[in-house]
Amino acid sequence: MKRKNLLVGVVLMFALVISACGKANETAGQGANPTTGQTESRNAGKAAEQPAASASGMRVVKYLDKEYTLPSKIERIVITGAVEAMEDSIVLDVKPVGAISFSGKFPPLFESVTQDAKSVGEKTEPNFETILSLKPDVILGSTKFKPEVMEKLSKIAPTIPYSHVSTNWEANLRLLGELSGKQNQAEQEIQKYKEDLAAAKTQIGDKLKGKKVVAVRIRGGELYIYPAAVFFNPVLYEDLGLEVPAEVQAAKAQELVSKEKFAEMNPDYLFIQFSPDENRDTPQALEDFRKDPIMGSLDAFKNGRAFVNVVDPLAQGGTAYSKIEFLKAAASHLEK
Repeated sequence: MKRKNLLVGVVLMFALVISACGKANETAGQGANPTTGQTESRNAGKAAEQPAASASGMRVVKYLDKEYTLPSKIERIVITGAVEAMEDSIVLDVKPVGAISFSGKFPPLFESVTQDAKSVGEKTEPNFETILSLKPDVILGSTKFKPEVMEKLSKIAPTIPYSHVSTNWEANLRLLGELSGKQNQAEQEIQKYKEDLAAAKTQIGDKLKGKKVVAVRIRGGELYIYPAAVFFNPVLYEDLGLEVPAEVQAAKAQELVSKEKFAEMNPDYLFIQFSPDENRDTPQALEDFRKDPIMGSLDAFKNGRAFVNVVDPLAQGGTAYSKIEFLKAAASHLEK
């Protein structure tokens, strides 16, 4: 009997030793790393796979060589001042909670993305109180804003100055794609534009060699031309590779040009943009322009190659939306 009790005792002791070893190993797995001396858990590997910014509810976004700390999840975007961001929103179907109004309303051009948006003021006049009330996750301002405006916006929410420079159109679209979670769509739109451009260049070929193609805008009843890198000009001269007229080459900014001077340019193809909002005091400016005998002498008018508003007159020209739409229209009209 004593031998039996002794045997049972040994078995129990052995079981206790094994149990203790198992717990020690489990504790070691959750305790100090023998290499670093730091405390770890079994899930440490999984945690390391997540970006550090995500763990804190924030992330860092790089745009045009600058970094911006933004919420990891962005649902409420406000656009103020940056019509370029409004146009990009059309391309990616991004619906901001606050957007720019034009003469107190949202024009048809932006109706697809502003159905549920609230006006945050006109292009150069942001309404800070309204923007604050919308509790944005991020604000897209404009690189045209003065520093003091950007400072006020930054106190409301993280603010990014959205570029108005046409050469940044790809960076702009990619930024909006990242903010909205539509990175793939942004890349697809950029690639599609490049494919459409290649097709248009093949289609046009050498038909326009030696021809003068000009895009102008009528504002305040006056005629304006733009530098080669501004307005719709990058599509014509850089993308399609058409010859840059000397007058366009010489322009340093938006430049007023008289009818007489424009007649000397005598373009073979003419694209005219005219918006009633930009000609409130001169609503007949376009009609007067067409009827003017000096304009009637232009080759573009005589040969039926003067085109008005081939895209929406509010289109900025240097955005993804403007480039996509203008390329379609220009490629069609330049065949004539």
